Amino acid sequence: MPILLFLIDTSASMNQRTHLGTTYLDIAKGAVETFMKAGWKENHATFMNELKNLQAEGLTTLGQSLRTAFDLLNLNRLVTGIDNYGQGRNPFFLEPAIIITVTDGSKLTTTSGIQEELHLPLNSPLPGSELTKEPFRWDQRLFALVLRLPGVSSPESEQVAGVPVDDSAITPMCEVTGGRCPGFL
Repeated sequence: MPILLFLIDTSASMNQRTHLGTTYLDIAKGAVETFMKAGWKENHATFMNELKNLQAEGLTTLGQSLRTAFDLLNLNRLVTGIDNYGQGRNPFFLEPAIIITVTDGSKLTTTSGIQEELHLPLNSPLPGSELTKEPFRWDQRLFALVLRLPGVSSPESEQVAGVPVDDSAITPMCEVTGGRCPGFL
């Protein structure tokens, strides 16, 4: 069974409102809630409570957040024996993981300024992390839902064949892991 990890952008730009009056953060919470109702069998009251308490404030630290997400997934792999450095890869030890990021695709902001590209910190506290080049493993995929919803409704809607790929800073990381980054207009 794959692990689903939701990563929601809680930067201040997620307070933008759509033409319906809902914020981007409200839409992100609704998307995660829909995922959970569709497939979660256990009691998820704690999860839903934490989801409802999310607030949009501060900077867009998506790189550090992604690194933390990969570190948590890889720590679990290390504890369960799936990552066994120096002993080869056992294909039957498999722990597929899907990270679903919901963001507005705005510029990445840090305390030192605005970044054009997504940068994941190279240092990791996990033992053995210096033995792997990438922060992700072969069975981990990153998908990003980039919200680009207008603030006013338009009378004409464009017909688009398929779901377009977004050109935000997270797109290259999605492609490297084998995931996708569709933009929702």
